[in-house]
Amino acid sequence: MTKIINPILPGFNPDPSICRVGEDYYIATSTFEWYPGVQIHHSRDLANWELVCRPLNRAEQLDMRGEQDSGGVWAPCLTYADGLFWLIYTDMKRAEGDFKDAFNYLVTAPSIEGPWSDPIYLNASGFDPSLFHDEDGRKYLVNQLWDYRRKPSAFAGIVMQEYSHEEQKLIGKPELVYKGTSAGLTEGPHVYKRDGWYYMITAEGGTGYNHTISIARSRALYGPYENHPDNHLLTTRNAPDAPLQRSGHGAIVETPDGEAYVTHLCSRPLAGVRKSVLGRETAIQKMEFCADGWPRLVGGGMVTSLEVDPPKGITPAPAKPDLTDTSFESPRLPIEFQWLRTPYPERLFSLEARPGHLRLFARQSIGSWFEQALIARRQTGFKCVAETATDARPQTFQHLAGLIAYYNRSKFHYLAISADEQGGRVLTIISCNGAWPESSLTIALPEPVTIAPEGAVRLGMDIDGVALQFRYAIGDGDWNTIGPALDASILSDEGGRGAHGSFTGNFVGMAAYDLAGGDFTADFDHFVYRNL
Repeated sequence: MTKIINPILPGFNPDPSICRVGEDYYIATSTFEWYPGVQIHHSRDLANWELVCRPLNRAEQLDMRGEQDSGGVWAPCLTYADGLFWLIYTDMKRAEGDFKDAFNYLVTAPSIEGPWSDPIYLNASGFDPSLFHDEDGRKYLVNQLWDYRRKPSAFAGIVMQEYSHEEQKLIGKPELVYKGTSAGLTEGPHVYKRDGWYYMITAEGGTGYNHTISIARSRALYGPYENHPDNHLLTTRNAPDAPLQRSGHGAIVETPDGEAYVTHLCSRPLAGVRKSVLGRETAIQKMEFCADGWPRLVGGGMVTSLEVDPPKGITPAPAKPDLTDTSFESPRLPIEFQWLRTPYPERLFSLEARPGHLRLFARQSIGSWFEQALIARRQTGFKCVAETATDARPQTFQHLAGLIAYYNRSKFHYLAISADEQGGRVLTIISCNGAWPESSLTIALPEPVTIAPEGAVRLGMDIDGVALQFRYAIGDGDWNTIGPALDASILSDEGGRGAHGSFTGNFVGMAAYDLAGGDFTADFDHFVYRNL
C-alpha cells in the first residue's frame, strides 16, 4: 500500500487547520507578513495537495504595512457549516515585546474559491482563534488569552465566548475554560465534539523543540476539562533523532468512513546544525479513539512519523515535483508567488507594462516593513536551484535589482545588479547573516564585478543544505560562479533571533530597490525554481 509521505505541505506552511466537506479536504496555514494572506490547499487523498487560493487578498480584509517580521496572519482556523466556509484569523499588528496587538477576524465564503466576505471584527484578547460549531447550531470562539503582566505567564489559558452570526459579533462574556498542562505556553485551541465529549486540542511548549499537541475533554462545553492521561497526543520533545522535529499545533479530521487523522506543524532541521531553513511545515498522522475514548496515534507513542497509512480504499497518486518555470506570459502572477505586507501590488509590480516580463517598480530597502518590490516563492527542498534574468540598467549604487534568498530583514542573501560611481553596471552580493535586531550588512565581494553596460544578465543560485552559491552569465554565455559559498543555514527559523521569534521560512525570488526614492524599474523575463 502506498503511504502518505510527510511533510504533506513542504516548506513554510505552519499551524495547519484541516476540515472536510464531503470527500474534499482543505488545509489552511499561516502566512504571517506574506501577501495575500492564508494559504488553502485541497486534497482528495490526504497525500497530494494543491494550493487553490489565498482568500485575504484585498485591503478591506488585510493590510499589514508597518507590521514587524513574523507579524501578520497567525494561525487561521478553517471550518465548514451552514453551507459556508468560515475562516478565522489573527492579524498580529505587534508581535514583539510584552504587548501583543492581536486583532481577530472572521470571513466567510460559499465556496473555497470565494467570494470571501469583508471581515467581521471579533476581539483582540489573544491570538490563535478558532470557531466551534456545536450540534445545536450555536457557535463559539476560543482563543489564547494574552496577559502582558505575566502573572505567572503571558499565556493565561484558553477563553471561550459565544458568537452570534445574526448580530455578527461576540455575545455574552468570555470565560476562561482551560489552563493547559504542565508543558505551558498553551495556545492554538480547537474544540471538537464526539460521542458526547467536547475535546479541547491545544498547542503547548512553544513552537521550538519542546512543542506538543495536548488534549483534554469534558462533558460540558465550558468545562471543567480533564487532561489526557498522557497529557499529549504527539510531540518529539523527547525524540531528538526523529526526522520530524518541533511537532505540535494541529487539528483533527475524520474521513467519511470514520478514520481519524491529525495534521500538525513540524520542521526538518538541517543535519548537524539543527536549523530549519524550510521553516515549519505541515505533516499528518493517523490516530484512533481508543476504548477509553481518548485519541492516540496509531501504533502507539507520541513521536511523529515520516510515513502514514492512507485512508482505507485510497491509493495516493505519485507526488508531483514542485517546479516553477514561468516566462511571465500570463497577466496573472503564478499562484506560488507572494509579496510582503501591502494590499496594493500594483505599486510593486506589473505583468502588463512589458508583455512577457515581470516589471518591478523599485521601492524601499531590503527589510522595509512598508513597501518592498520583492516577489518570491517558498524554498521547499534542501537542495534546489533558482534562476532569472534581467536587463535592468541601474544609474547609481542606490539602485539594485536581482535574485534574492530572503527569510526576513535580518536573514537574506542578495545577488544584485547595481552601478558604480561612474554609472557602469556592476554585480554585488549583499547579505545579512542573522544580525537581529540591528540588521547590519555584509558585502561578500571585496570589489563589485563589472559587467556590460546593457543587455540581459542571467542570475542563478544553488542551495545545497548549508551552502548557497550564486552564479551569473551575460546573455547566452556560460555560467560563472560569483562570490564565496554563503551560509544558507542563517535563512532558518533558528537563525538570528531564534525559533521563538522567527516564524516563516526561506523564500527565493526577484527584488528591486531604489534607495533614492526615484522611478527605477527592473524587468525579469523568466523565473525557474526546481528541487534537486
